[in-house]
Amino acid sequence: MHQNMLPGFSDVLEASERLKGKAVRTPLLENAELNRITGGRILIKPEVLQHTGSFKFRGAYNFISQLDETAQKSGLVAYSSGNHAQGVAYSAQLFGIKSTIIMPKDAPQIKIDNTRAFGAEVILYDRFRDSREDIGNKVLQETGAIFVPPYDHRNIIAGQGTCGLEIAQQVAELDLELDAAIVCCGGGGFVSGVGLALNELSPFTKIYSAEPENFDDMAKSLTAARRIENSPEARSICDAILTPTPGKLTFQLSLGFLDRGLCVSDMEVRAAMTYAFRTLKLVVEPGGAVALASVLSNKLETKGKTIALTLSGGNVDTETFKKLLLA
Repeated sequence: MHQNMLPGFSDVLEASERLKGKAVRTPLLENAELNRITGGRILIKPEVLQHTGSFKFRGAYNFISQLDETAQKSGLVAYSSGNHAQGVAYSAQLFGIKSTIIMPKDAPQIKIDNTRAFGAEVILYDRFRDSREDIGNKVLQETGAIFVPPYDHRNIIAGQGTCGLEIAQQVAELDLELDAAIVCCGGGGFVSGVGLALNELSPFTKIYSAEPENFDDMAKSLTAARRIENSPEARSICDAILTPTPGKLTFQLSLGFLDRGLCVSDMEVRAAMTYAFRTLKLVVEPGGAVALASVLSNKLETKGKTIALTLSGGNVDTETFKKLLLA
């Protein structure tokens, strides 16, 4: 099928079969204290426990597993601030494929080190001065490698959607009805994939994207019903989800599935990271904490509601983590 076609629920089911025995079926956790302060039942999907520390492994593996032998021999190229990088590098390692990852030089050192540890060649660039697309295109032309998109591809979206499939199955196992789901959002691959699965299996569940201030392009785009770009001067601590605008495919899906977007400040993200560490006993990176931050900062009514939220990544180095935790 053509890569620019929207994925369907059947694609998520097929991705789930490919990932069986490969991806971690991360648990759905509850915390009594979090339920107490929110007045609801908050179900936490900790993708920090996924291979490579984020949900990105799901989409990367699903994409790479569908390449034919000739394409696999050509090698892979991806650009990422770290989580997609690690997902691609680890998946490539499992298939015995060479990978080249283009990463911003200000990415957390742990993400750079882990990507290299998975056998990838890492090319660093200045995210505010250089074009990762230009660098990537040069490598592609020189090597004939295959580009692995970070989010805007049917096979990537379908792979990320397996997380939503698991949420729906796990909620059903608890004999609960899910009022809402809040999903961390950068380019939209995760939230659109989760939305695709939940829309099929739990159609009355309201789905929300969660983003940092100044990078709330999905929220603004949903309101405007067209893709909105962030200011190039925008800054945030949430390095994993700092994309300029939603993807074409991811936005088209999100426009149909999402209720609206939620937006949190960097300080609210830091408070959520601190809460996750001290109360939930989980290490969450800034971008992975935006959905939890949305609940803790009352961006959504939680009283009497059953709400699932994602902790999308936990790749943060020790020094940065210590600096961001609140006293």
